[in-house]
Amino acid sequence: MEEINYTKVLLVGLDTGKEQDFDHSMEELKSLAEAAYKQVVGIIVQRMPAVNKAFYIGTGKVEEVREYAGQCEAEEVVFDNALSPSQVRNLGRELGLPVLDRTNLILDIFAIRAQTKEAKLQVETARLQYFLPRLVGMRENLSRQGGTTGGSLSNRGAGETKLELDRRKIEHRISELRKDLDEIAGARQTMRKKRSQSPIPKVALVGYTNAGKSTIMNRMVDLYGDNTENGYAEKKTVLEKDMLFATLDTNVRCINPRKDENIPFFLSDTVGFIDKLPHGLVKAFRSTLEEVKYADLLIQVVDFSDEHYRQHMEVTAETLKELEAGDIPQIVVYNKADKCGMPELPRVNGGQIHMAASLGCGMEELVEMIKECVYADRVEAAFLLPYDKGGIVSYFMENATVLEQEYREDGVWIRVSCRKSDADKYSIYQKSA
Repeated sequence: MEEINYTKVLLVGLDTGKEQDFDHSMEELKSLAEAAYKQVVGIIVQRMPAVNKAFYIGTGKVEEVREYAGQCEAEEVVFDNALSPSQVRNLGRELGLPVLDRTNLILDIFAIRAQTKEAKLQVETARLQYFLPRLVGMRENLSRQGGTTGGSLSNRGAGETKLELDRRKIEHRISELRKDLDEIAGARQTMRKKRSQSPIPKVALVGYTNAGKSTIMNRMVDLYGDNTENGYAEKKTVLEKDMLFATLDTNVRCINPRKDENIPFFLSDTVGFIDKLPHGLVKAFRSTLEEVKYADLLIQVVDFSDEHYRQHMEVTAETLKELEAGDIPQIVVYNKADKCGMPELPRVNGGQIHMAASLGCGMEELVEMIKECVYADRVEAAFLLPYDKGGIVSYFMENATVLEQEYREDGVWIRVSCRKSDADKYSIYQKSA
């Protein structure tokens, strides 16, 4: 196993009194730093009513940070909020150390976690978009004039500066990345279109990062996902780990919990949300996140053992609204309820369930809730189909549960459990039992 070299970092926070829970934000910043393989060697907090436009924190506190960073041998200084390009430049000059903000930290985590080609392209795009406005002051020799460059970066004369060249290189690279992502997005859209044409309902797991979405996905796959004989997806689990942003890619599996009833649904596991999620990441990952937008039902997974779970639900609601998915019906899963000492699990209350996915507790009840939501319009109907209507028979075989079937002189008589819309569509052939 490859040995990980942890970077020593000093965390710095500014409490203006406007944040709902500043201490929680700092705790989350520490968790983010650890997720980016950084060792937190110290934390400094300043409380003042407004942000310093030049340094984010006060000038006196900048001196304190520089001295403390030297004492604890910090290699980087990480700030709890997004910094402006000028603040990064000013702080870097005064502290003599690399300066990161919360956005930069989350981008680092995404870069570490990215596994697929699409995720890597999305992360690189977001990082370059973040870096572009911060070019000014990044080098001592930016005023040096550049010479001729090859490729698409044609020479604009002796007045071309190093800064302009860097900016053009980054813009050119972003353009290339967007073309590659558009191709992948096109393929994703094709797959999404095929699923949309299928009568199989689409269910998406959403929620705050590390709430247990991948755990629920894997339990579903373990219990109900091996449906290869029915032409559905192979049994394949996703990465499941107790860390922030363990998975970045949207994974879709076909779940068929009641093979005798034939009530399958597509289940997708999406990237987790977090407070102050960088807009650049939401934009770069939009094609991936939009899987949520096309779902028939959302399963919002909440870490019930986290005392800040209500704030996490608010962040999830805001992010879903940004993705134009705020009005999709939801089931709320209060996961990890076993860690709160809650007896008699699972507990179902309307569209909510308290459960413990890691223990397999509540999975059957959750499946039943999903079934009631996505197959609520299920009815029983009987049809007498002429023999030249074999296509309709095949349709019901694939998309309904055939309860009885009989070959008669005037056609095939079948009794099925199907969607009401299908019963209405073929009502001309309906026949009482």
